[in-house]
Amino acid sequence: MSDKNQPVLYDRSLLTEDDLYLFNEGAHFQLHDKLGTHRIEGGTQFAVWAPNASRVSVVGGFNGWDATRHPLRPRGSSGIWEGFIPGVAQGDMYKYHISSGRRKHAVEKTDPYAFHCETPPRTASIVWDLDYEWGDNQWMGTRAQRNSLEAPMAIYEVHLGSWRREPEDNNRSLSYREIAPLLVEHVQKCGFTHVEFLPLTEHPFFGSWGYQTTGYFAPTSRYGTPQDLMFLIDSLHQNGIGVILDWVPSHFPTDEHGLGYFDGTHLYEHADMRQGFHPDWSSYIFNYGRNEVRSFLISSAVFWLDKYHIDGLRVDAVASMLYLDYSRKKGEWIPNREGGRENLDAIAFLRKLNTEVYSRHPDVQTFAEESTAWPMVSRPTYLGGLGFGLKWDMGWMHDTLDYMGRESIHRKYHHRRLTFRMLYGFSENFVLPLSHDEVVHGKASLVGKMSGDDWQKFANLRALYGYMYGTSGKKLLFMGGELGQWSEWNHDGSLEWHLLQYERHSGLQEWVRALNQTYRTVTALHELDCHPAGFEWIDADDVEQSVLTFLRKGKDARDMVVVACNFTPVVRHDYLVGVPRGGEWTVVLSSDDVQFGGSGVSNPEVLKSAKTPFHGRPYSLRLTLPPLATVYLRSTER
Repeated sequence: MSDKNQPVLYDRSLLTEDDLYLFNEGAHFQLHDKLGTHRIEGGTQFAVWAPNASRVSVVGGFNGWDATRHPLRPRGSSGIWEGFIPGVAQGDMYKYHISSGRRKHAVEKTDPYAFHCETPPRTASIVWDLDYEWGDNQWMGTRAQRNSLEAPMAIYEVHLGSWRREPEDNNRSLSYREIAPLLVEHVQKCGFTHVEFLPLTEHPFFGSWGYQTTGYFAPTSRYGTPQDLMFLIDSLHQNGIGVILDWVPSHFPTDEHGLGYFDGTHLYEHADMRQGFHPDWSSYIFNYGRNEVRSFLISSAVFWLDKYHIDGLRVDAVASMLYLDYSRKKGEWIPNREGGRENLDAIAFLRKLNTEVYSRHPDVQTFAEESTAWPMVSRPTYLGGLGFGLKWDMGWMHDTLDYMGRESIHRKYHHRRLTFRMLYGFSENFVLPLSHDEVVHGKASLVGKMSGDDWQKFANLRALYGYMYGTSGKKLLFMGGELGQWSEWNHDGSLEWHLLQYERHSGLQEWVRALNQTYRTVTALHELDCHPAGFEWIDADDVEQSVLTFLRKGKDARDMVVVACNFTPVVRHDYLVGVPRGGEWTVVLSSDDVQFGGSGVSNPEVLKSAKTPFHGRPYSLRLTLPPLATVYLRSTER
């Protein structure tokens, strides 16, 4: 008989009594070190939470998938089943066979704490170690400054499976290791500071883009092993690029091998589908009021920061967590204990999540995708906030894209779409996103959304990017936006890289590069991104000419940039702009420059302000505003 056929041993537990107590109290946030599988000398220790099961066994290739061979034993009243199986080694596949005697229910489940899984559609877990020799010490030592709210943050949002494919090899996605040098080169060329990956946690349905997660501790094996993903992250870090991961605690899929109805009961989700089921996504909702579920989810967040050196977590669909009546009609939801619509358990969970993340890793950021006006999302928990570092400004995204899609002659009737945002612009620490959700499902690509003929579409898009990078807030652009891709994003295809052979597309990419470079080097454009002292309207009310002018300022009063946006195809000659300072002003950027695909309408490189009061300021500049363009001018007084 081989070692793998030996009986289970029950005296090699990794779990202490303190571990069990903290887990059941909802206060154990490193469960990945205790539950799941861990290789110990001579074999592998298994542990899984299934409190309502009558029997739990490990099945795998090592025992012919026979549920009678390796039963686990319950650990007191903790609900955890555990055991050590000699001979089980790295790479062995397994599942948990879980029986519930009361309901005569039996099912094979993927390990919720597995570090590695089979490539879908196969669903077995794989015994795996996470040993890796990191080379990113320099990055890790400086990332507190790089992730600061005062640092430039220009995020490149990426769906890894469709960023670049291999058309000559059955259109396959590139692996983690294959994509690493290519992604590093592109991100450096374009000047982004961070990459944000759509969820890389294991998921059964590729078309969910990773948002229907089953592996909360396992990166998808579609692109390689855990160490291959670590190599990709390490490569980005060694080249000065941060990594943000989309993380999904808002819902999970109903696939039988996943978390749903795990031990013959609704263990991770609510039993009442008015609380436990998402009508929008046909998925289950976590029971945030259950202690062990909180331990599970927060451990998952901590895991990606601990083991994979992730620099930030973007939490998806926060609004769906906060409201009990989210996407529900009257009678389809249950009020909270106070009679309200707020999910009190989810609120407490999010606050605890952020408290734990920042206490353990104060040099990272958490980002909330929260689409409502919930107050203080990115304010500290001790002030009553949810504790996130930043929040996506969904209102800015929708209002701005609505405005840019309108014919220029009509824009004066919708001017407030652009100016309204600054009424709340510093109520949160905002990221300005032009995200993946806006370029799918018939919404058109970004350049396709713009009004006008082809030249005007590209001019509009350049003007939009210039406005976005000029105004307050961190920046996010989904892949393909830097190419001016005509087609909507297709997760089953590749970005249309061939478009860069055409001047308009290569010019747009060069404009994105120039914006990122300027945003990163000019402190007035990023230092006070999240503080009202960094922004000042010059003229928000030039409705008739559809022009916006404003100032960006740094901590040093001498650091100042004028941003002027002309959202019509009419050249504005002798356009007077009030400025607070005399002296010379240098044109830093113009989206109408020929190198970016523009018409070349220009100002002198250096302009001298006149002592002519205007816009309530003692000096003024006389500008030529190019058509459908954004222009930056910087004071040369230092």
